[in-house]
Amino acid sequence: MNKTAEMAFTVGVAVAALTGTASAQDSPARAALDASLRGAVERKDVPGVVALITDPEHVLYQGAFGVADVASGRPLTPDALFRIASMTKPITSVALMQLVEQDRLGLDDPAEKYLPELAGLKVIESFDPATGDYRLRPAARPATVRHFLTHTSGLAYLFTSAIWRDFKPHAGEIFPFGGPLLFDPGERWHYGTSTDVVGRLVEVISGQKLEDYFREHILVPLKMVDTFYNVPDAKGPRVVAQQQRAGAHMDGAIELQNPQAGLTIATPIGGGGLASTADDYGRFMRMLLNGGTLEGARVLRADTVALMGRNHIGALAVPALESALPRSADFTFIADGRDKWGLGFLITTDQVPGKRSPGSLSWGGINNTYFWIDAARGVAGVIMMQYLPFADAKALAVYDAFERGTYQLVKAER
Repeated sequence: MNKTAEMAFTVGVAVAALTGTASAQDSPARAALDASLRGAVERKDVPGVVALITDPEHVLYQGAFGVADVASGRPLTPDALFRIASMTKPITSVALMQLVEQDRLGLDDPAEKYLPELAGLKVIESFDPATGDYRLRPAARPATVRHFLTHTSGLAYLFTSAIWRDFKPHAGEIFPFGGPLLFDPGERWHYGTSTDVVGRLVEVISGQKLEDYFREHILVPLKMVDTFYNVPDAKGPRVVAQQQRAGAHMDGAIELQNPQAGLTIATPIGGGGLASTADDYGRFMRMLLNGGTLEGARVLRADTVALMGRNHIGALAVPALESALPRSADFTFIADGRDKWGLGFLITTDQVPGKRSPGSLSWGGINNTYFWIDAARGVAGVIMMQYLPFADAKALAVYDAFERGTYQLVKAER
């Protein structure tokens, strides 16, 4: 560790030591959690990490360790802004459910009722990866609003589908939201651009741009003052650098991505793009723990929050997908074939000793940011790192240790 990085690491640890509640500074469980996260940085498993635990009332723990930029050694602080990518999806889903509450659309409405570009969706009937030849057929049924909220629409991502990765449309063919469907709506779960459709539904039905809608109906009421698609210039120095493991397979040391993304996004989408802090996302989680309200501001009804947390894919299951691109490792954090999906969230079904309760909600972002909400135990956690590949084994190990440390801390301090 060079001198600048060593100083930054020390500052990060010092800041972390000041973020817990004063009454619990000497808690062995808190010290163990600090040591676990600090150790991951010291071993160079991850360049930096900010983590936060909350219950329905207040923050129980916050720590910041390591650096925000591996090149400069800039210290990582608790108010660092992370690009949370697909952790945008739950916020987009909450936005749409606000409109469902107002009876402005229904979960089982065909989405093409509001977005005409979704009429006549095609399904890939056959695809030859050697030649690129393909045959399409009309979808057996329209995709509903619920299909897009649950990733059962048939849409994919380039990194979650080798077919989408290799698919080259014929001249004149246009496919909304990325490509033809992998399967008929409702037949399977597959992670993809479905929440981009949810975001467009919010815009079309509300008549507002997505960032404006979020700000008015979610971010301002919840006092999420550091969450943006377009980060103000004054807050730019707090944005964590975009980083990745070196090498063609992203399996080397962590280095800066080149080029770095700017602070603005020309066209915000529902599936990703927000920058936020652990504290802001903690407020979002705390609202959900409280059944849709926080500090007097209600953004969802309690019954809507409960509805979002129920299984909406029936007998279908969430598979642990294999990655089709180096920017993501395989989805090993999913309990293959056992987990379920609600309206915007993965639903844990297994009880693993020392970890979250069955029924807990969770997801993450491609830069290795993760969260979970355990309503049964009244606790939620968010952990933010900022590098590729997604689901990196060392990042997942830090996430696992943080979660286990969370329940040790909760057990010791309640």
